[in-house]
Amino acid sequence: MVNAAHRLAIAPDTFLPRAGSPPVAWRISDALVGYDAAMAWMEARADAIARGLAPECVWLLEHPALYTAGTSAREADLVAPARLPVHRTGRGGQYTYHGPGQRVAYVMLDLNRRRTDLRAYVAALEAWIIATLDAFNVRAERREDRVGVWVRRPEKGRENGDAVEDKIAAIGIRVRRWVSFHGISLNVEPDLADFSGIVPCGIRGHGVTSLADLGRVVAMPEVDMQLRAGFEAVFGETVDEAE
Repeated sequence: MVNAAHRLAIAPDTFLPRAGSPPVAWRISDALVGYDAAMAWMEARADAIARGLAPECVWLLEHPALYTAGTSAREADLVAPARLPVHRTGRGGQYTYHGPGQRVAYVMLDLNRRRTDLRAYVAALEAWIIATLDAFNVRAERREDRVGVWVRRPEKGRENGDAVEDKIAAIGIRVRRWVSFHGISLNVEPDLADFSGIVPCGIRGHGVTSLADLGRVVAMPEVDMQLRAGFEAVFGETVDEAE
């Protein structure tokens, strides 16, 4: 059975920056952003943060439909290689999908200002997603034995005594000189059929869901608003940054 220990409990100030740190730049792209262009921009920004030349940044965007292969990706998990373009990437993890209707948040934080603990950092990212989904009356949870953020689907039946679970958000990070990049993806209203071309994050036996699939049809600006509120509760103050 899934017990209460599986649900994340994290103090809201766990990853607040040290006193005197500037607020995190909050950047939103309304148009679809190509994957390679996003990677180039993010790597340059992370380098500038590490050298003290730019503030920390969260960049919210959507990609055209594509698959990414993390450093642990297994070829057997690319079920339909001709379905969508595949991009090799330096983040941790396996295959994942990005596309319209999915909110990607690239998170570039200087963990030297916060806490140099990658396990705790991933837990803080999970706490952020869980708080965001709670604003839409979606109870999401983390699991110790598999990555991502999960939603129980009792209406789909039970497996090994527990309700079927679907993934609603993925996490994949990389850290260089203790500056994080890559980040999270939250399924708002993507084409869930596109996930069938891969084994998402290498996890078999579980499905994928979205806010729309759960009956919460919300506009992306509303999702962004709740993401920002949840982020500030865990990571601290933000300030708008124009593209």
